[in-house]
Amino acid sequence: MVQPITEERAHTLTEHLPPYSVILHNDESHSMEYVVQALVKSVPELSTERAVEIMMEAHTSDRALVVSCPLERAELYRDRLRTFGLGVTIEKV
Repeated sequence: MVQPITEERAHTLTEHLPPYSVILHNDESHSMEYVVQALVKSVPELSTERAVEIMMEAHTSDRALVVSCPLERAELYRDRLRTFGLGVTIEKV
């Protein structure tokens, strides 16, 4: 039986798996289309529309939040995006 996530349980989960932000930095050496494709291929939960929004935010603000998730997944997404030559970092939330 699946237990509902109560506020107390969510707090416990956050203590054990604190969230990290995956940050995309502005990219002057790749096309906007390339960045969107890299985001969609690297982060499965992103739609193309959301990837476009992230790319535009990074383009206009020099950085954009891609996703917040536990450290291990954040490192995976960072590494995947870096294989496309993109500037990506992770930060503890």
